[in-house]
Amino acid sequence: MFVDSHCHLDRLDPATHGGDLAAVLDAARARNVRQFLAIAVTLEDLPALVELARTHDDVVISAGIHPLHRLAEEPSVAAIKEAAERVAAVAIGECGLDYHHLDNHHLDKAAETPPSREVQRERFRRQLIAARELGLPVVIHTREAREDTLALIREHSDPAVGGVLHCFTGDLDMAREAVRHGLYISLSGIVTFRNAQSLRELARRLPLDRLLIETDSPYLAPVPHRGKPNEPAWVVEVAECIAAERGISLEEVAAQTTANFYRLFRAAAPDAPAEVREALRSAGLV
Repeated sequence: MFVDSHCHLDRLDPATHGGDLAAVLDAARARNVRQFLAIAVTLEDLPALVELARTHDDVVISAGIHPLHRLAEEPSVAAIKEAAERVAAVAIGECGLDYHHLDNHHLDKAAETPPSREVQRERFRRQLIAARELGLPVVIHTREAREDTLALIREHSDPAVGGVLHCFTGDLDMAREAVRHGLYISLSGIVTFRNAQSLRELARRLPLDRLLIETDSPYLAPVPHRGKPNEPAWVVEVAECIAAERGISLEEVAAQTTANFYRLFRAAAPDAPAEVREALRSAGLV
């Protein structure tokens, strides 16, 4: 089976399966995608995500605030923890730092000014602390903010709990530093893009037991679907690319990335399919 470890199920394109989420998930299930982590980008998202998880047994959710989301008032560590506990989140995030949009804001006069570096760093710090105190992994977005991201992870995250650098586009050195601090690296459809040779090298060289796969749907559809709204079914194309680069079977990539997912997102393990729970128990992962 496959796991889509990062998808925005509340933001799927209306053109995808006629905007019918059940059809979107059924299309993924037909390709043996059996677990979905629906990612929050604001705390205001949580009621809709809770309803998704209530309706679909194979959907679990996170709770967090994206670095580019503008807020009138930043939530405290206590407020973040309360929100995550209230909705039974399996992770904190999507959180992190994004300096790309901050540095390039002048190129799009219609766009809102992103939160400042200082605001982003403090928001990320609070979410890392909340995750550590709750014992939940963090789902981290980082773009053109390598040093600050790693510094805050070193200072405030718990390597025993860990987290993931999602939709990773950094270099091998950054990935290895993150892994040393207990993080996983998640690859998206970007790894299939023609100009993503460095990511494919990373897919070959990182230990398979530190990799996750994701779609980040509705964004970043993999080849051969590039340019279309992404959907969870296409996480299989990400796994196929990794298998081809490593010279191993698709089944091996599926099995290992699934085990990695449940090893990291431990709160999701009790809701895994029965055969997966048995395999996890046999491997001592739950």
